Amino acid sequence: MLLFLARRIGLMLITALCLTFIVFALTNMPAKLTTLAKTQAGGRLTDAEVQSWIVENGYGGPLLTRYGEWLGVLPGWVREENGEVVRGRCVDLYDDVEAAGDRCGLLQGEWGYSTRFQGEVDSLLGARLGATGVLMLWVLIVMVPMALIVGVLAGMREGSRTDRALSTFAIASTATPEYVSGVLFIALLASSTVGISPLLAEWGWIEGRVLFQGNARSAMDDITLSNFTLPVLTVALYGMGYVARITRASMTEVMTQQYIRTARLKGVSFPKIVLQHALRNALIAPFTVIMLQIPWLLNGVVITEVLFSYPGFGWTLYEAAINNDIELLLASSVVAVVVVLVTQLISDIGYVYLNPRIRIS
Repeated sequence: MLLFLARRIGLMLITALCLTFIVFALTNMPAKLTTLAKTQAGGRLTDAEVQSWIVENGYGGPLLTRYGEWLGVLPGWVREENGEVVRGRCVDLYDDVEAAGDRCGLLQGEWGYSTRFQGEVDSLLGARLGATGVLMLWVLIVMVPMALIVGVLAGMREGSRTDRALSTFAIASTATPEYVSGVLFIALLASSTVGISPLLAEWGWIEGRVLFQGNARSAMDDITLSNFTLPVLTVALYGMGYVARITRASMTEVMTQQYIRTARLKGVSFPKIVLQHALRNALIAPFTVIMLQIPWLLNGVVITEVLFSYPGFGWTLYEAAINNDIELLLASSVVAVVVVLVTQLISDIGYVYLNPRIRIS
């Protein structure tokens, strides 16, 4: 097990370096840097002034060198300030020439400065990740039990009416994009002019004008059933169908195994066969899929958070992309890569415990 973990962690580090370098190269393309210069220093800069700004702000060096500076394995770029040569990147982060060291990159805990939000990237991402973490937690609480129940009920009796009905529901939920279901939820449940909210308000069944709120920004301060239900349902409904279909396929395969037939011939009750014999083996494949939903939730909530104006990680990533915030984009990519790799590692370890017959080679 220790050798397995060592290999996986080593592979994770190599993968993280490769992926972050690709993102670094894409975000530091000449066109991106030109846009950043014109955004920060003024849109009417000449080509010479743009090039001068890029050099003065540390974007003019070789790509590999700047990547090493960003990681913190190479000393930060230098510039002259008050007649003295100082580490430019470090001064930009610390705002103090004396406090700045030679290296101040990712390995030193310095994530950079956000040009969009005018603040330190690490503190900004920490708050946004916390908000998205709460959303992900409630999505998993709603999605996982629903998906497992639908999948198990559909797979217990393959070809039955229950199987066909639940399978159709699962396919329909997966085939409906989040921006479609989100808009439908807002129109049906959060509109004061259309949907069921006007009827419920007219009948006196609800106190306000709408059943649920279509804007979740207030959930940052106080999460309620009104302001958090629609974002959770939008994300959970889309992910639930995929997990349910995998569970159904796995359950169908397990129910045809020889040991299940033997248990039936022995007279074991059908609920006991499902719960004690079939369910654990049927959950091996869904467990992996559920673990893979975590990085999907982190990166896939962009549409939902923008649609419902919920300032979490996805909303921040969207703002960084449209405003060409290079440091924030790079930091977000690191977080996304780490989450994907860690969840895959946890999934592999959980595989072993769910099915001891799986050998680690």
